[in-house]
Amino acid sequence: QEHFGGLQGLTVAWIGDGNNVLRSFMTSAAKLGVHLRIATPRGFEPDLRITKITEQNSKEYGTKLLLTTDPLEAADSANVLVTDTWISMGQEEEKKERLKAFQGYQITMQTAKSAASNWTFLHCLPRKPEEVDDEVFYSPRSLVFQEAENRKWTI
Repeated sequence: QEHFGGLQGLTVAWIGDGNNVLRSFMTSAAKLGVHLRIATPRGFEPDLRITKITEQNSKEYGTKLLLTTDPLEAADSANVLVTDTWISMGQEEEKKERLKAFQGYQITMQTAKSAASNWTFLHCLPRKPEEVDDEVFYSPRSLVFQEAENRKWTI
């Protein structure tokens, strides 16, 4: 909102795990007028209950929702590319399996080629290089440090 001047009509592409951060996006996006495009590997989709709520909210608020396994499809025309950790606390034993499942989900400049011309990148940190490459993470398009600063005010 700070960067774009508002949220209404923006498209957010979530590329990664169907985790708690994604669930927060899902339960709020439509209410804020945000279209949501989600790419997760098979077996790592968001909770079905949350998906049903998100589908209802999208219909009610007139936003679009896409669920796919293709990161490039999710990134298409997105204003914001977002990812988060693929291995959360308590999932360390699944690391090898998860890294294999998430191959092809790293956000790179190639991912961003199909995004909107004004695309930005978010990650709630800490970031691992397999989730987003250095070129995107440290680019002028990356808002991760402003995002981190904004989170300080909520703590």
